Amino acid sequence: MGYRDRTYVIFDGDKDMWAYAYMLGWVKNERMDFDFLDAHSIRPIGSAASEVYVKRVLRERLSATKQAIVLVGESTKNLYRYVRWEIESCLDLEIPVVVVNLNGGRSLDVDRCPPVLRGTCSIHVPFKAKAIELALDEFCDAFQFYRDRQMADLYFYPEEYRRIGL
Repeated sequence: MGYRDRTYVIFDGDKDMWAYAYMLGWVKNERMDFDFLDAHSIRPIGSAASEVYVKRVLRERLSATKQAIVLVGESTKNLYRYVRWEIESCLDLEIPVVVVNLNGGRSLDVDRCPPVLRGTCSIHVPFKAKAIELALDEFCDAFQFYRDRQMADLYFYPEEYRRIGL
């Protein structure tokens, strides 16, 4: 299963840390086998760390990951310094990207999704543990298939959500 390998999580550390904390809770409470990497554990961080240092460490983490999750909140599309750079790096490294809508949307949310992700081979799901797990299992494992066919802005049909109880 795809989610048993390292998953890099990209998010707005100022406004959406709550969502990342929920995901860590899912791992403990629902026995999901995620292995997350995020930028917020880099020390020193903030003004104490240079942008070059942070990006070097992030690039190392990205090269050791199988898939990425982008938590899309209210202001994610406006973050360029690191969030956009992390997304662009994932796309350059051909890492499958699961776009998670914190507002519960089940498809591309043009009002919130970072423009750099629009039209890419990525899947858009709501912020639900089962939906994310399904995306990591089914989309990420078949990413090359979708990519070879130039498929973009993917989403699950309602019957897939019914199958997993959502």
